[in-house]
Amino acid sequence: MSKEKVLILCTGNSARSQMAEGLLRAMASDTFEVFSAGTEPKGSILPQVQEVMREIGIDISSQWSKSVTEYLGKAVFAHVITVCADAEDNCPAVFLNMGTHEHWPFDDPAKADEEQRLETTRRVRDEIKQRLQLWLTEQNIEIKEIQ
Repeated sequence: MSKEKVLILCTGNSARSQMAEGLLRAMASDTFEVFSAGTEPKGSILPQVQEVMREIGIDISSQWSKSVTEYLGKAVFAHVITVCADAEDNCPAVFLNMGTHEHWPFDDPAKADEEQRLETTRRVRDEIKQRLQLWLTEQNIEIKEIQ
């Protein structure tokens, strides 16, 4: 049986969508094949994102910042989740009309002051984790434990 594909979108694909990709993969990789992308990718993942994910035992070092256009005409997603208003407003409509579409806005750690960025990134990671747990529970999907 093939796994349903999930696409998680934000603007820069450097923080929120990367954390959501890593978290969902850790929580439900038996059920979903998970991807993330940005409408305006930054080309790299914020170091604070790598750090806060390592803190909970998730290694996202193999993930990279990529454009949503990489998936145009190449993949059909059962679920598309936008995690910021900009991605919601600027995502190619073809993706928003695929499968189920959810919009979960989270603060952007990249916009936090440098001295607050790590704390903001941890808070957003935990908010994303909680939202994913709720989403998986609503679908009666067993959640793998993570820290």
